[in-house]
Amino acid sequence: MGNQLLKILLSSIVLLIMSGPASAQDKGSVDPEPLPPLANPNDPHLGAKELFARKILPASLAVHSIGFYAKGCLAGAQALPINGKTWQVMRLSRNRNWAHPDMIKLLERLSDKVHEVAGWPGLLVGDLSQPRGGPMLTGHASHQVGLDADIWLAPMPDRELSRVEREEMSATMMVRPDRLDVDPKVWMPSHLLVIRAAAQEPQVERIFVNAAIKKALCREAKGDRTWFSKVRPMYGHDYHFHIRIKCPAADRECELQPPPSADEGCSAKDFAYWFSEPVLHPRLPTTPPKPRPPITLADLPAACRKILIAP
Repeated sequence: MGNQLLKILLSSIVLLIMSGPASAQDKGSVDPEPLPPLANPNDPHLGAKELFARKILPASLAVHSIGFYAKGCLAGAQALPINGKTWQVMRLSRNRNWAHPDMIKLLERLSDKVHEVAGWPGLLVGDLSQPRGGPMLTGHASHQVGLDADIWLAPMPDRELSRVEREEMSATMMVRPDRLDVDPKVWMPSHLLVIRAAAQEPQVERIFVNAAIKKALCREAKGDRTWFSKVRPMYGHDYHFHIRIKCPAADRECELQPPPSADEGCSAKDFAYWFSEPVLHPRLPTTPPKPRPPITLADLPAACRKILIAP
């Protein structure tokens, strides 16, 4: 890897650390305070995240995912009910249980599937998208078009969680303290079965996990391994895995992501970067890097303005 590319990647890690993203561990509030009105919502330099975060209901428009996973919006979003027979939604105060109906159907189907193949009572579902998609105030660069979902790496309890538990309960750290492998005290064979069940869904484009989790999957999986190419190492993802599905065929304004390579990604070479010292233990610079300017409404596809102002 070239020195310049390595510097860019390490700078990105530092920015992620310093920005304090909303993770599965960050607690919510049973009685969240509404966001205050914006002094000048028409300011062209205002971050689009400020505008989309203040929309508490979806746009009353036909269903469309518009733009790219990390620069787009969503019309006609559907809410995943906070309780299902085989799932429960966490951190309700974030109001991020909205998605494209294709994602809702997949999660409902997958929650049944993990109950059957892995013996889990069901899924604990983290962030999907905001009611109109778009950039979020905290936590994610993607999740903007209703085609991303975070699933906690802990099985759903066999009872209904209280509202307080959903806001304050911690997810389970799966990675060993040295960051080189999974923690054998919490990692179970059923974790592989759950992630495999998700990756084998035809609609799924990618599954993001911590590199240590990918390493464990590579070591432990038997039989069919064609699904491995979908499972990609990514920063964080110690407590949850991230499902990304393909753009719906009818959504011509949804920007496709190039499909992952067919390679399993299980060689020592594939893990060399992720287990390098600068990535495992990044050094904070003495001078903090300059924050990136926020994505503005003008940076998003033109249709996102219509979605934002729609009833």
